[in-house]
This record gives sequence, C-alpha cells and structure tokens, in this order.
Amino acid sequence: MKKIAFFLLLIFSSAIAQTDSKVDLKALDAYYAKMVKDWDLPSASIGIVKDGELIFTGNYGVLEQGKKEAPDENTLYAIASNSKAFTSAIIGMLVQEGKIDWNDKVRKYLPYFEVYDDWVSENATIKDLLSHRIGLGTFSGDNIWYKSDQTAEEIIKNIKYVPQAYEFRAGYGYSNLMYITAGEIIRTVTGKTWGENVNERILQPLAMNRSIYSLKDLEKKGNYAIPHMRKDDKNIVIDWADWEEVAATGGLISSVADVSKWMIFNMNHGIQGKDTLLSPASRNIMWTPHNNFELDHTRPNPFGRHFSGYGLGWGLSDYHGKMRVGHTGGYDGMITAVTMIPEENLGVVVLTNGTKSPIMAATYYALDQFLGVETTDWSANYLERTNSNMANDKRISKRIAERIMDTQPTLTEDKVLGDYHSDLVGKISIIRKGDDLKLEFEHHPLLSATLTHWHYDTWKINWDEDHAWFTFGTIKINSNNNQEVIGFDFDVPNDDFFFEELKPVRKK
Repeated sequence: MKKIAFFLLLIFSSAIAQTDSKVDLKALDAYYAKMVKDWDLPSASIGIVKDGELIFTGNYGVLEQGKKEAPDENTLYAIASNSKAFTSAIIGMLVQEGKIDWNDKVRKYLPYFEVYDDWVSENATIKDLLSHRIGLGTFSGDNIWYKSDQTAEEIIKNIKYVPQAYEFRAGYGYSNLMYITAGEIIRTVTGKTWGENVNERILQPLAMNRSIYSLKDLEKKGNYAIPHMRKDDKNIVIDWADWEEVAATGGLISSVADVSKWMIFNMNHGIQGKDTLLSPASRNIMWTPHNNFELDHTRPNPFGRHFSGYGLGWGLSDYHGKMRVGHTGGYDGMITAVTMIPEENLGVVVLTNGTKSPIMAATYYALDQFLGVETTDWSANYLERTNSNMANDKRISKRIAERIMDTQPTLTEDKVLGDYHSDLVGKISIIRKGDDLKLEFEHHPLLSATLTHWHYDTWKINWDEDHAWFTFGTIKINSNNNQEVIGFDFDVPNDDFFFEELKPVRKK
C-alpha cells in the first residue's frame, strides 16, 4: 500500500474527572489528540478507570470521515473479541448454577461437534474451547463464519474440515470457531441466545444501558461510530457487518462509559452492588493461564514481562511487576482494546473506528503514567513500526509486478462456468451475468465478485463491495490431463481470512 499524505480533520472532546492522581490528565489528553492525528485515525474514544471510577474520557476525531460529528463517552463501537470475556463469564455463571461444568465435554451438549480427529472431538471440553488449545491454527477456518448467512449450528458442523495445526492441548491457536461453539452451548443449556443471556446476566445488572448485540438496535440507540478500512492509504467508509449469529466470539457493541462499568465489575471480583454475579472460583479460573506462551528470557522486554498466556476469555501477563488482564478486538473497520491492572484498580479501554489503529500505544502510555514507570513515546514507536511493516509488505505489489501481460487462458469461459464445492463453505459458483463473469458464494452473498482475466488461467477477483481485511485476490483454474476443469485455488493475501483453505472442486 503506497503512502499518501492524507489530512484528518481532528475534532476532539474530553471529560476529565477530578482525581488525586499525580498523572497530568490534561497532558495525557493532548498526547492522545496528537496520536489520533498522527495515525490518521477517523476517531478514538478512550476511557481510564481508577479505584472504581471513570476518571478520564478522551474523545477525538470524527464518527465518519468527511463529516463533523465527534464521539463522546457514550458513542458505540463494535468491541469484537473483547466479547469473549463476556462469553466465559456467562459460562462461569452457568457453572455456579450447577447447569454445566468447566470440564464437561462439548459433545454432552452438542453431539454433532466434530473436529479433525474423532478422539479429540469426543474428549474436548468447554475449558478447551475457551483457552484456544483444541489444535486449530490461529484464525484457521474463519471463512466459514465470516459474512455467512448460516446458523451457528451449521457453522459448527463444518469445523470438522478445518485442518489440524498442532497436537490437542499442546499449543495455541486463536479460534473464533471455538467461541461460536461455546455460544451454542450457552443457547442449548439456557434455551436463550448468547445475546439474550448477555443482556439479562451482565448488561442489565451492570447498567450497561447502551450496549447492544444486534445491528437492529443500532439506529434506535444512535450515536455510533462508522467503520473505516484503509485503501490506498486513505480511510474509506464501509458498512457495519452483522455478527449477531456469531456474537459469542465478537458481537458486542458498546461504549467507553459502558465498558468502564465492565472493567470496574471485573476488578471488584465479580460483585455488582450487593450481588455476587461471579464467584471467587469463577474469577480465579478465568484469570488463570490455561495456555502459556513462550517468552524470550535471554533479553529484556519493554514491559518487564516474565509470563504470558491465555485464561478463559482473557489474555494474561505481567506488566512491570503487576498482573495484567486484557483482550483486543478486531471488527470490520474497528479495532479495540480492554486492559486492566487489577491490583492497582486501573483499567484502560480504547475504541477506534479504523483498521490502522494505535490501541496498544494508547494503552501502554496510560499504564506507564499511572504506574509511575519510565515510559516511551509509544505512539511514535508503534507508528514507525506499523508504517515500516506496511511498506515492507510486498505480497500484493509482488503479485502485480509478476503479472504476465498479453496472455490468453487455455480454458474457455464456457469450461470454467459452473458450480464448485468447498467443504468449508459449501457451494461456490462461477456464472455469467450479462457481459460479466461472476464469482458467487451460496452462503456468503456479500463476498460476490466480478472476475477479470489476469494471466493464463488466473483471474482477478474484483470484490463487489469493499472488505476491511482483504483487497486484492485471484483464482487459478485447475484442469486435468484432458483439459477438463477440476477446481480452482484462491490467492487472497491477507493476515486474517485464509481463502487458500477453501479448495473448491468441480461438482459432478
């Protein structure tokens, strides 16, 4: 992606509560205002809680590129995978009620649950789902659910086709599919959807009155940010994506004010007012590492970190001698982070509506100020690293440079037309509409595209709508020795959705 200087109109507002902290909140506010401008971010809404109170809210930029309305602490953003902690909390509540056990096997509730191996399918537990140790690769199989019109049950029934990445309980693979599965266990046990459960069990008791899980309620609530993607190094408005069916993995839409209540509740050990919604046992098991990451102990790191792992819905590590609990979230056009230092009663939430986002720079800078540790200009450092990584990502430019011009396909369009089958996503068709050759997905209609000849038997994918995580792509038509089309391969370079796993074959 080429770098193009692009001016971002910066309109920011902030609300700073009175506090006895030695942290200069006005200076922090100025730092964040500059950060949002430097990163060319449409908007950011940032909140800091300390000792049970929301002591700082900083709101910067605009809700939609090219318009003037600014966010505030009640502005709604999709918090994506930060929703996973809500899923584990609901599971914890069901455990407390004696309805399930953390170590129950998944098939006790979902007999159709199946992964790459029969023994693993039979023995996988709820705890395995929530700690990403099933054996699937990070993000592998996400094409099954992404922009799909299938039900959660239908999505889960296709997990058996996702390839194994490591031995069961012997590695880490961040799996949205496993949280979708956990959400379906919740529905099976309670007779209510994940959204109904999260509303009744968490949102209402915590007075998170603006938080929603359905796009149907977005207009009703109002005051929401617009998602943006990066295209040609500019912020481009894209549509909200409907994640309600897969909400257990990332469907909550919330605000700084509401997420602050969630952080305060968690740092108060699951107690809301006079009610203990999460028992000490639930809190402890969720904040215990069930999957550990290897750290390089031969050299220092900027966080003073000695351990890092994943609990149940939460990432866990230490930060300059203090336990750190948090998560991040990536939704189409929005990136967010929730981070807590429980023993300091300190929490930071960062909500943004762009895909080039300084969520951790904002977080670390705040943590450093409040912990009184030597800090660095996290925004400048992360921006330099991000720009360098983007400049050095030659995957798309290399493919464009290697295109061979003035070639002809060996397979005529008539031979290419027809239905193909992918075990992961079902039917994919290549059809003719008017003068166009079209690519259509039976269960993913929003992924439709127009195909144009690239070179030889490779065709370029021109998506019918912009997608946040991928832009350029091609398909290579495959044939047998008799020049009969047998299938095609995807090549869509990106870090999140692995189209190469689809492997469509020609239907007989």
